[in-house]
Amino acid sequence: MKPRALVVDDEAQMVSIVTFALETQDFTCESATTPASAWELLQRNHYDLVVLDVLMPRGSGIDITRRMRAAGIATPVILLTALGQESDRIAGLEAGADDYVTKPFSPRELALRAQAIVRRATPQAEVTDITVGPVRVDLHAGRAWYNDALITESQAEVAILGVLVRNPDAVVATRDLVAAAWGKNVHSGGREMVKTTVYRLRKHLEAAGIDPGIVRSHRGLGYSLDF
Repeated sequence: MKPRALVVDDEAQMVSIVTFALETQDFTCESATTPASAWELLQRNHYDLVVLDVLMPRGSGIDITRRMRAAGIATPVILLTALGQESDRIAGLEAGADDYVTKPFSPRELALRAQAIVRRATPQAEVTDITVGPVRVDLHAGRAWYNDALITESQAEVAILGVLVRNPDAVVATRDLVAAAWGKNVHSGGREMVKTTVYRLRKHLEAAGIDPGIVRSHRGLGYSLDF
């Protein structure tokens, strides 16, 4: 079954561009031009992805995202905006968005990002032993290796590294790392917990003779694993 996307933008031309881009990756698209009409569709229908313009005459994509999350709608969200300031990106991600794309953008890049986000959100058969490049993570045993050298046996470090290994070269949101290591019900202090755990993981990497910089931080966004 094709993934279903809702595209929300007050500019018809932008709706057409986004729709065309998503359809190249086999999405079925519906659209709305106001936050009110978008909310009506979200209440009636299930979508696999929502693409929201941030600045609209009668509302904000960030407000819709926040409202979705408050209502328990976990559908992945990509925000589109002409605002490129870091504070704007952080505001969108803190509202619950999964990605943030600044205009003008490459339609192909948007489509590939959308495909990757939906793929990550789709339940898969659980795999507990993951190997990507030189890194191997055994979630069941609670251990991680780099080229057969044991890195760590810390459950939290292994859980975080496991998420990063599953998403190579992608920035994983801090909240997703919190959920992987400590559960989805952790809210306060989660960001600092991740920061401390990543610091310890880097120390273990360094002790094993591995460049700790392979775990890269992206301020206000999350972390990635870069070989």
